[in-house]
Amino acid sequence: MDVYGYFAAALIGVSLGLIGGGGSILTVPVLVYLFGLSPLLATSYSLFIVGSTSLLGAVNNYRRGFVNVKVAFLFSLSSISTVFLIRKFLIPLIPKTIITVYGFTITEQLLTMVLFALLMLVSAIGMIRNGELKETIPRPVKQPVFKLLCYGIGIGLTTGLLGAGGGFLIIPTLVLLLGLDMKEAVGTSLLIIALNSLVGFVGDLGHFTINWKFLGAISSIAIAGIFIGGYLAKKFDEERLKKSFGIFVLIMGAGILIKELLAL
Repeated sequence: MDVYGYFAAALIGVSLGLIGGGGSILTVPVLVYLFGLSPLLATSYSLFIVGSTSLLGAVNNYRRGFVNVKVAFLFSLSSISTVFLIRKFLIPLIPKTIITVYGFTITEQLLTMVLFALLMLVSAIGMIRNGELKETIPRPVKQPVFKLLCYGIGIGLTTGLLGAGGGFLIIPTLVLLLGLDMKEAVGTSLLIIALNSLVGFVGDLGHFTINWKFLGAISSIAIAGIFIGGYLAKKFDEERLKKSFGIFVLIMGAGILIKELLAL
């Protein structure tokens, strides 16, 4: 299964290069089902992989002028602290067996993967509908700092609990709430995701035994895939790619949800 896993890791990077985000939603399922990691450890590894790949994407976008550092900072004020607190103090408290109801046992693994499957479904719908976000929305006069902080907490919860970047939530927020155009929203979201994910991973240190060789290999493969995806992106229609990938994630999420519920 390792061969398929490394190939899937490359596809994660390719998808990030092709559509600028969303591919990271596949990281946890790849680590769990193809490499056999426990879900909580997979979310930790995902934070590092997503963080490192997103940081590379953010640097590339910053060089092209597509990163709003001020907005990223405001958004990250609450999200970073939320992610760190969850990974540092809440995750270690989650028991292996959470509850048993009428003979059905809800385990940490089952709950994590069911929640992640639901997240994949929401993410897929977001990617499919992304084409509705227009680039001509006027910028608001004032930046709603309080709303940004609240949204940041929400993103922090998503990243902290499930190890997902949350770009499908961040990008619409940046476009609809702040009036950023799509290219700037994508670039800014990558910086936010990188900061959240890497800080979250730091919060995990000491809780898990990290296989650095394996983690480095997966991250390197994903990063290499970004360059391939960036090259291919010039040859395909971006919105069509996003919708196609969204449909794929929708099918995958539904499959994971059915698989986990049937295991009850």
